[in-house]
Amino acid sequence: MPENRVILVTGSTDGIGYETARLLAAGDATVVVHARNEEEGSTACQRLVNSGVDPRRLDPAVADFADLRQVADLATAVADTYPRLDVLVNNAGIGGAHHRVVTKDGHEQTFQVNYLAPYLLTRLLEDRLAGSPVGRVVNVSSSLHRGGRINWTDPSWKRRYNRGAAYAQSKLALTMFTAALTELAPRIREAVSVHPGIIATGMLPHYSYRGRPVSDGAEVVARLADPDAKVLNGCFYDGRLPAKAASAAVEPEAVGKLWRVSERLTLLDQRRPTKA
Repeated sequence: MPENRVILVTGSTDGIGYETARLLAAGDATVVVHARNEEEGSTACQRLVNSGVDPRRLDPAVADFADLRQVADLATAVADTYPRLDVLVNNAGIGGAHHRVVTKDGHEQTFQVNYLAPYLLTRLLEDRLAGSPVGRVVNVSSSLHRGGRINWTDPSWKRRYNRGAAYAQSKLALTMFTAALTELAPRIREAVSVHPGIIATGMLPHYSYRGRPVSDGAEVVARLADPDAKVLNGCFYDGRLPAKAASAAVEPEAVGKLWRVSERLTLLDQRRPTKA
């Protein structure tokens, strides 16, 4: 891998995100290590260095995805530091609370952290991704997206909140976003989504009682995030192999509708940097 490749991995303080960051940094990429707060970021970077990663390959960055202002600030910090971004790995996610939680932005927390925040971050980094010959977005989704539906009239689940349904909706939205990036955002060169497998992380209760090692899931994500790896643009991967996404995830009318709704819910136009 040529030097100076820059990859942003969100949610890189533990689980698949941490191991993905380690694999990519070991492969000579500069990895922007995203954390919710400075303490978690410093701890993760120190763990990575202790594991043998060159500290010059690590750049900690902070944003709590439950606050879209912080997401916008993260995008600004990355754009100010790097003239281009080769790969963005949208890995950060939560399983969701048993009871409905609303963010300060007014959205149901699972929908915001798992979908609206990565949507906003990606859109605000379009210029930097467009500046790379790779310009790839890797969305870490889930096979559970196939059981989800977009609650168009109530995406924040003000009525009849259900933890599993909220999680499935968020992952369906992220998979639909992958299709939108290939169809509606020509400045993004490549986008894929991936179910990394049933892995023993904090998300495991959504799938099963047992899961494979974190390293297995991270290897799948890191391979797709490797700038030198070839990917099928717009594809949903189930582990290493291309797979069929839910029909709703690629339905053009629904994909376009979600794109427009997301612009409004994230106040995208207001958060774009003003050009002189």
